[in-house]
Amino acid sequence: MGKGFQVVVVRDYDPSRDLKRVEELEKSCEVGSLLVDLMGDPLARIRQSPSFYMLVAEIDTEIVGMIRGTIKTVTRGGNALHDGNSPVISTTKLAFVSGLRVSPYYRRMGIGLKLVQRLEDWFRLNDAAYAYVQTENDNAASVKLFTEKSGYSKYRTPTFLVNPVFNHRVTVSRRVKIIKVDPSDAESIYRNRFSSTEFFPSDINSILTNKLSLGTFLAVPRGSDYVSGSLPGSWAVISIWNSKEVYKLQVQGTSRLKRTLAKTTRVLDGALPFLKIPSFPNLFKPFAMHFLYGIGGEGPQAAEMVEALCSHAHNIAKKSGCAVVAAEVGSCEPLRAGIPHWKALSPEDLWCLKRLRDDDDGVDWTKSTPGLSVFVDPRDL
Repeated sequence: MGKGFQVVVVRDYDPSRDLKRVEELEKSCEVGSLLVDLMGDPLARIRQSPSFYMLVAEIDTEIVGMIRGTIKTVTRGGNALHDGNSPVISTTKLAFVSGLRVSPYYRRMGIGLKLVQRLEDWFRLNDAAYAYVQTENDNAASVKLFTEKSGYSKYRTPTFLVNPVFNHRVTVSRRVKIIKVDPSDAESIYRNRFSSTEFFPSDINSILTNKLSLGTFLAVPRGSDYVSGSLPGSWAVISIWNSKEVYKLQVQGTSRLKRTLAKTTRVLDGALPFLKIPSFPNLFKPFAMHFLYGIGGEGPQAAEMVEALCSHAHNIAKKSGCAVVAAEVGSCEPLRAGIPHWKALSPEDLWCLKRLRDDDDGVDWTKSTPGLSVFVDPRDL
C-alpha cells in the first residue's frame, strides 16, 4: 500500500455499508495489549449517551480510521462555596472523544488529527463547552496527538483498578449489611451526596435505570437500617454496569509461560476452592467485565463498607461469567484503599481536557484545582 498523495475523506459512519469494514479495522488496532470486540455493534459503547456521533476516514473504498463522540451535561470542577459550607454547583456541556482508531498501514499521515478536528466541529455545532479524552499515561502517541497537536491540557490522572474474578466466591464481611436500593432511592443518594463531584452527569437517572445497570448497592453497619433519605454515620454505595453486553476484551502478546502459570492458578482454585487461592483469570481469550461506578461513602467505616461492596460485586460477576471487576477513581480518592485490585492489571490513566468555548461565567475549567473524587460515567468506558 503506497503512502504517496492520497485523498482522505472523513464522513459520517453508515452502518449499512461500513459495518464489516469497521469491524476489520477494529480488529487490526490493538489498544495497547488489548483487543476490543464490539460484538457487531460499533456504536454500542456510545449509544447509551444522550447525544452521540461516529465518523470514519476513507481512502478510496478502504476505511482507514474512525472516531466516536458523545455530549452530555456534567458538574464542572472548581465550584465555589456560597455559604462557606455547601458548593455552588456549576454545570457545563461536556463532549467526550472515544474510540479513535487509525489503520497501522496509514499512520503518521495526519488522519487521527483530521478525525479529531472534524469531531470537534460536531461538538461546537452542538454547543459543547469542553471536550475530554481518556488515554493511558504511557500511550505516548495518543498523548502527543491530543496535548501537542490538538490543544488539550493534561487534566486528571485517575487509576483504572482491575481485580480478577476468582473461581471461588469471596467472603463478605459479617460486620456489614448490604442492601439493594431501587433506582429512585439511588438517584436521591447520588444527587444529594455527589452532585458537586467533578464530572457528575446531570442525567444520572438515565444511567441508573439503563438496562446495563445491574443495580445500586448500599452498605451500612450490621444492625443498622436504611430508611429512604436517612443514612447512618458510616455507609458506602456502588453501582454495577454490565459491560459484558457491550464489548469483550482480550489480552494479546503474552508469553506461553505466563499463560501456563495463570492456568495453573485457575486449576488449583477450581479443584481446591476452600483454600481460596487467588487465581489469575483467562484474559487470553475474549472475556467480559463488570464496571463499578458511583463509588462513594462517608464515616469512619466507609472504606470497610466499600470493600464489602466490592466483595459482593465480585460474587455477582462470578455468577455472570465475568473475568474481571473494574473501577476507576481519582488519584486522591479517599476510599481507594477499600477497592481490591491487582496492580499488575491496573493502568494509570490520563484525562485530557480542552476548552471549546467560554461558559457564561467566564471560568476556565481546564485550570481548576483537582478535587478528591471524580464521578466516572460508565457510558464513557
